[in-house]
Amino acid sequence: MSIPGSLRGIQSLRNVFRAQPLQANLRRLSSTSASAPWFIDNETNAQTEHRAPPSAMSRIRNAPPLPANTPQILKEIHTELLESPHLDISQLVVSPAIPPAPGPDLPSKPGQGRRKRGVTYAGESAYDATNGLWSWFIFAQVKEGTESRGAIDSVVRIVRKVLLNRTPPVPLPPKSRRQMQNGWAMVDAGNFAIHVLSKESRDKYFSDIIPR
Repeated sequence: MSIPGSLRGIQSLRNVFRAQPLQANLRRLSSTSASAPWFIDNETNAQTEHRAPPSAMSRIRNAPPLPANTPQILKEIHTELLESPHLDISQLVVSPAIPPAPGPDLPSKPGQGRRKRGVTYAGESAYDATNGLWSWFIFAQVKEGTESRGAIDSVVRIVRKVLLNRTPPVPLPPKSRRQMQNGWAMVDAGNFAIHVLSKESRDKYFSDIIPR
């Protein structure tokens, strides 16, 4: 006995409707299993995804701690420099300006003659009220042997990019390649400065300035 065409069509539709819930369940199970196993809590899995990779954590641990009152802009530069493969992270130092120790006072000497010439006390200086041209410093030392292979130039580009991408951008002087050839480059950002230097330049010029 042959089945009429209309009945065959109805039967095929029933088979389609029966298969749809099964396929939906399979898709749902496959997506759930791909995201996380059944025995891992979703909240725990989310925390694991946002955790910093081990390499980044080790670099942060190797870097000297930032001072508590570090300005935000220096924190941003510091964060970017931590990712540079050219730097010796253990020598990445952020420090406020430390004024030099005052020298001995000049002996007071009264003036001579009618015009009182030769007086050694000239009053208070406005320069003495400040700590120099810059209030903060960053000292970034490149790895030994990389200073002549473009490492200093690469780090300077990172610093300038951070400063120029701010709103408003920090005004910077033109980049000088003459400094980089000497194993030392400085980015003057107004009230703070970033020194990118080799170990030789650090030991030669900054051994008594950079805090240990």
